[in-house]
Amino acid sequence: QLQLVETGGGSVEAGGSLRLSCTASEYLYNYDGLAWFRQAPGKEREGVAAKDSAGNTYYADSVKGRFAISEGLKTLTLQMNSLKSEDTAMYYCAAEPAYMGPNERLRSTAYTTWGQGTQVTVSS
Repeated sequence: QLQLVETGGGSVEAGGSLRLSCTASEYLYNYDGLAWFRQAPGKEREGVAAKDSAGNTYYADSVKGRFAISEGLKTLTLQMNSLKSEDTAMYYCAAEPAYMGPNERLRSTAYTTWGQGTQVTVSS
Protein backbone atom coordinates (compact mmCIF):
# COMPACT_ATOMS: atom_id res chain seq x y z
CA GLN A 1 0.00 0.00 0.00
CA LEU A 2 1.31 3.40 -0.99
CA GLN A 3 2.58 5.63 1.79
CA LEU A 4 3.29 9.34 1.40
CA VAL A 5 5.42 11.51 3.67
CA GLU A 6 5.57 15.30 3.32
CA THR A 7 8.54 17.42 4.37
CA GLY A 8 9.75 20.96 3.84
CA GLY A 9 7.18 23.00 5.70
CA GLY A 10 8.13 25.82 8.01
CA SER A 11 7.79 29.50 8.76
CA VAL A 12 8.65 32.17 6.24
CA GLU A 13 7.99 35.86 5.74
CA ALA A 14 5.63 37.08 3.06
CA GLY A 15 7.35 37.19 -0.30
CA GLY A 16 9.59 34.26 0.55
CA SER A 17 9.76 30.75 -0.85
CA LEU A 18 9.43 27.19 0.37
CA ARG A 19 9.84 23.85 -1.34
CA LEU A 20 7.66 20.98 -0.17
CA SER A 21 8.53 17.39 -0.91
CA CYS A 22 6.37 14.29 -0.77
CA THR A 23 8.27 11.02 -0.67
CA ALA A 24 6.43 7.92 -1.78
CA SER A 25 7.00 4.29 -0.79
CA GLU A 26 6.69 3.19 -4.44
CA TYR A 27 7.07 4.57 -7.95
CA LEU A 28 4.56 7.29 -8.71
CA TYR A 29 4.21 6.58 -12.42
CA ASN A 30 1.54 4.02 -11.51
CA TYR A 31 -0.72 6.82 -10.30
CA ASP A 32 -2.87 8.88 -12.65
CA GLY A 33 -3.51 11.61 -10.13
CA LEU A 34 -0.92 13.37 -7.97
CA ALA A 35 -1.73 16.53 -6.11
CA TRP A 36 -1.10 18.96 -3.31
CA PHE A 37 -3.91 20.18 -1.09
CA ARG A 38 -4.00 22.54 1.85
CA GLN A 39 -6.27 23.16 4.78
CA ALA A 40 -6.32 26.23 6.98
CA PRO A 41 -8.00 26.20 10.42
CA GLY A 42 -11.75 26.39 10.09
CA LYS A 43 -11.66 25.99 6.31
CA GLU A 44 -12.26 23.12 3.93
CA ARG A 45 -9.39 21.28 2.30
CA GLU A 46 -8.66 22.85 -1.08
CA GLY A 47 -6.73 21.67 -4.09
CA VAL A 48 -3.61 23.70 -4.80
CA ALA A 49 -1.83 21.92 -7.63
CA ALA A 50 -2.18 18.63 -9.47
CA LYS A 51 -0.47 16.63 -12.16
CA ASP A 52 -1.77 13.83 -14.33
CA SER A 53 0.04 10.88 -15.90
CA ALA A 54 0.28 12.72 -19.24
CA GLY A 55 2.25 15.51 -17.61
CA ASN A 56 -0.53 18.09 -17.58
CA THR A 57 -0.62 20.37 -14.56
CA TYR A 58 -3.55 22.06 -12.84
CA TYR A 59 -3.47 24.95 -10.40
CA ALA A 60 -5.89 26.79 -8.20
CA ASP A 61 -6.36 30.36 -9.38
CA SER A 62 -4.98 31.66 -6.09
CA VAL A 63 -1.55 30.10 -6.73
CA LYS A 64 -1.14 30.32 -10.51
CA GLY A 65 2.18 31.85 -11.41
CA ARG A 66 3.54 31.38 -7.88
CA PHE A 67 3.46 27.60 -7.27
CA ALA A 68 4.86 24.80 -9.40
CA ILE A 69 4.28 21.07 -9.07
CA SER A 70 6.81 18.53 -10.31
CA GLU A 71 7.28 14.79 -10.11
CA GLY A 72 10.23 12.45 -9.69
CA LEU A 73 10.28 8.67 -9.60
CA LYS A 74 9.21 8.57 -5.96
CA THR A 75 8.80 12.24 -5.10
CA LEU A 76 6.24 14.96 -5.66
CA THR A 77 7.44 18.50 -5.16
CA LEU A 78 5.66 21.81 -4.69
CA GLN A 79 7.79 24.90 -5.23
CA MET A 80 6.09 27.88 -3.61
CA ASN A 81 7.27 31.40 -4.42
CA SER A 82 5.99 34.86 -3.53
CA LEU A 83 4.24 33.43 -0.50
CA LYS A 84 1.38 35.33 1.08
CA SER A 85 -0.13 35.17 4.55
CA GLU A 86 -3.20 33.51 3.05
CA ASP A 87 -1.02 30.58 1.99
CA THR A 88 -0.71 29.61 5.65
CA ALA A 89 -2.12 26.10 6.05
CA MET A 90 -1.35 22.44 6.54
CA TYR A 91 -0.24 21.06 3.17
CA TYR A 92 -0.95 17.48 2.10
CA CYS A 93 0.11 15.42 -0.87
CA ALA A 94 -2.27 12.91 -2.37
CA ALA A 95 -2.25 10.16 -4.97
CA GLU A 96 -4.88 8.23 -6.89
CA PRO A 97 -4.24 5.29 -9.27
CA ALA A 98 -7.59 5.40 -11.04
CA TYR A 99 -8.19 7.74 -13.96
CA MET A 100 -10.01 10.98 -13.15
CA GLY A 101 -11.32 13.73 -15.38
CA PRO A 102 -9.77 17.20 -15.54
CA ASN A 103 -12.53 18.69 -13.39
CA GLU A 104 -11.69 16.27 -10.57
CA ARG A 105 -7.98 16.95 -10.35
CA LEU A 106 -8.26 19.51 -7.54
CA ARG A 107 -11.09 17.79 -5.67
CA SER A 108 -10.08 16.05 -2.45
CA THR A 109 -12.78 13.40 -2.87
CA ALA A 110 -11.03 12.08 -5.98
CA TYR A 111 -7.95 10.91 -4.04
CA THR A 112 -7.63 7.84 -1.85
CA THR A 113 -4.09 8.05 -0.48
CA TRP A 114 -2.87 10.94 1.65
CA GLY A 115 0.19 11.97 3.55
CA GLN A 116 0.13 13.26 7.12
CA GLY A 117 0.73 16.88 6.16
CA THR A 118 3.35 19.55 6.72
CA GLN A 119 2.65 22.99 8.19
CA VAL A 120 3.39 26.17 6.25
CA THR A 121 3.17 29.49 8.09
CA VAL A 122 3.64 32.79 6.26
CA SER A 123 3.98 35.93 8.33
CA SER A 124 3.17 39.35 6.94
